Amino acid sequence: MSQTQTVRVRFAPSPTGLLHVGGLRTALFNWLFARHCGGTFILRIEDTDRKRYDPRALPDLLESLRWLGLEWDEGPEVGGPYGPYFQSQRLHLYQQYARQLIESGAAYYCFCSPERQGSEDPAQVARRGAATGYDRRCRWIDPRLAAERVAAGEPAVIRLKMPLEGTTTFHDLIRGDITVENSTQDDVVLLKSDGYPTYHLANVVDDHLMHITHILRADEWIASAPRHVQLYKAFGWQMPAIAHLPVVLDPSGKGKMSKRKKIAPDGRALPVHVRDFREAGYLPEAMFNYLALIGWRYDAHTELMTREEIIERFTIERVNPTAAAFDYQKLDYFNGVYIRQLSVEDLAERLMPFVQRAGWHVDRATLRRIVPLIQERMERLDQVTGLVDFFFVEELPDYDAQLLIPKQADVTATRSWLQRAREVLAQVEPFTHDAIEQALRALAAQLGVKTGQLFQPVRVAVCGRLVAPPLFGTLEVLGRERVLRRLDRALAKLAVPEEFGV
Repeated sequence: MSQTQTVRVRFAPSPTGLLHVGGLRTALFNWLFARHCGGTFILRIEDTDRKRYDPRALPDLLESLRWLGLEWDEGPEVGGPYGPYFQSQRLHLYQQYARQLIESGAAYYCFCSPERQGSEDPAQVARRGAATGYDRRCRWIDPRLAAERVAAGEPAVIRLKMPLEGTTTFHDLIRGDITVENSTQDDVVLLKSDGYPTYHLANVVDDHLMHITHILRADEWIASAPRHVQLYKAFGWQMPAIAHLPVVLDPSGKGKMSKRKKIAPDGRALPVHVRDFREAGYLPEAMFNYLALIGWRYDAHTELMTREEIIERFTIERVNPTAAAFDYQKLDYFNGVYIRQLSVEDLAERLMPFVQRAGWHVDRATLRRIVPLIQERMERLDQVTGLVDFFFVEELPDYDAQLLIPKQADVTATRSWLQRAREVLAQVEPFTHDAIEQALRALAAQLGVKTGQLFQPVRVAVCGRLVAPPLFGTLEVLGRERVLRRLDRALAKLAVPEEFGV
């Protein structure tokens, strides 16, 4: 690339399903490289595979990219000077350039049926010049005769004439020079009989016409790169610089990240599609930071970085060619860090959809009062329901009365402490965090018990569980009336011998 040439990169997904986290990482690296270099990030939709087209895919793709903040400079809903940005709207271009290859002798018409293409003995295929794939039978048809057959209406595909001997070498910005024996490459189909291009033709034509300077794509396309090199040579075009990004492995590190959900030890479904991560309560800031580190490092110790810092530091030279495993626990840690950095107002707004999804009716003012009680405990936004459910029900679900009794205490003592706590809480004024704390700590000292022994039955009585948000703030938000009502219910449970197996 010359000193004055502006970087232009593209993310070119096929709308055949919901956006996978591996695809999002590819988009992120392209976007980061463009932003680091002051270049252009292009979104192109490779929608020529009509059999696998999924109508949900495009809306999901656009929403997912915008969720992560990967705004595109050219593409759908934005436009640009080299549109249209849907390949299905560019068919005339692919047909034009395919005919150009026929006319130059770099490609040929193939009339073989799909069934016949895979029917020959592998040994015969190898002798004809390819280790696997099509046997090149139609390559030797006289071009004038082939043109006559096509003009007469006989169905045909157009295939690239790969060199039969020698090697093809290309330079990968991450992996260095890669050399492939041409005898291992078949004559790939460029244009199908229905006039639709294959990926190989469409991406080369579009990358050239859209002035792409750098191709950053998944390493699964390394095997196709020699064909693309030969296509660029056939057209007489300069090939963009190319980098094949390391694959994202599943948490075991033994295979590619699956598109099927996995089950975590706690029984929840681990997300794999971008929308799943959104619905599970991951922040885009945390996802952006974590995804940038899958296959890229700034240095040996720096991990938590702002968007601006990552943009400034991102270079292809720091991309590691080795595949990296997706670590859900590390993402949870990152997400927790970013949650704790949010303001109370911001976190409350982000939690509101999760609270509403649970069917609770809560005003924003109340949620803002609850947020400081749970913010330090959260790693994902979807955890809010398990942390605050007792705030939004009039009556607690039934709980085990044994939870009310602290260690080294019995039913009689616990009931006595809880009765005294009720009397104190009925009188404390104002019913606020500080006043409640002062009153309950004074009561523990008066009773001659540890604060934990007194606070446990109060906590279980009002929350229905041993582990809950900080007690004094919880009591304040619940309000005196509900607190006293729940204490009365706990006292009644302690008065029933059957609750304790007696």
